Amino acid sequence: MNATTTKPLDIIGDIRRKAAALKKRIVLPEGEEKRTLRAAALLKKDGLCVPILLGRPEVSRQVAAENGADLSGIEIVDVPNDFKFKEYAAQYFELRKHKAISEKEAEQSLRDPMVYGVMMLHNDRVDGFLSGADHATADTVRPALQIIKPAPGVRTISSFFIMIFPKPEQGDNGVLVMADCAINIDPPPTKLAGIGVSSARMAKALCGIDPRVAFLSFSTNGSTEHELAGRVKEAVRIAKEKAPDMAIDGEMQADAALVPEIGRRKFPGSKVAGRANVLIFPDLQSGNIGYKLVQRLTGAEALGPILQGFNKPANDLSRGASVDDIVNMACVTALQSDPNLRG
Repeated sequence: MNATTTKPLDIIGDIRRKAAALKKRIVLPEGEEKRTLRAAALLKKDGLCVPILLGRPEVSRQVAAENGADLSGIEIVDVPNDFKFKEYAAQYFELRKHKAISEKEAEQSLRDPMVYGVMMLHNDRVDGFLSGADHATADTVRPALQIIKPAPGVRTISSFFIMIFPKPEQGDNGVLVMADCAINIDPPPTKLAGIGVSSARMAKALCGIDPRVAFLSFSTNGSTEHELAGRVKEAVRIAKEKAPDMAIDGEMQADAALVPEIGRRKFPGSKVAGRANVLIFPDLQSGNIGYKLVQRLTGAEALGPILQGFNKPANDLSRGASVDDIVNMACVTALQSDPNLRG
């Protein structure tokens, strides 16, 4: 595949350098979790962003000390005692009263650091929100949907992974983008098309690659007549209408998307087949299985899931996230504070 102007094998370094120049404030609501504390210390030490922790200060400092994390100069917000707690609780009640919650229930909900962190983002007290090291994806996505909501014109919140391979001959000079691997279980064609277009735009913005988008299936270019393949083909048609200047094709099998010889044979004339660098899976089962197989069998680093479509940047972590994963995702979140980088 063609090399790009960015050095894909240093995608992480490039993202970190860009984030460091922005000095964005990123709230980490899991402020008593050891990996999060170690990541916050590194973010502060290396000047990558301004981390803000939510937690009981005495507990956070004790856990940090036990894990060699220096929290000097890092703000730790004790949620129920925060000077904005009552104000945010009143705001949350106004936002959610249509769901018939009481003021007391609103205040109780705000005691959850996951909800409180999103309220801080809603009030521009921070520039981004990152959680998930110790919580399920739904715990991140639900309050973000309720409070900050999707960006104007966005119908589908989705996610993608940046797969960074150990060898440049893998992927597009060492990089592939895969979507949606974390959020949408069974997207209909309209949503699948939106996921493809958003993921392509984010791939260009974050990785510097010229996106070539393959919508994946068990069929290539009509080789199998089946409802499932037809849904993917319809998504391709819609995506091409939404982004006529973008290189988009499908439906196609994974080998036709990635191997030039097979792409030419199975999908002659396609500008994407055999050269794809953005892979759109037809559903969550295939997407989640696919990225994890690639990660484990090739040694690729999986950066994500990166959420796209929110009005303000909120991101999720895998519960298996390493300290470096948290650092890198905090930097991605900082970059997404640019409205053009939210998908």
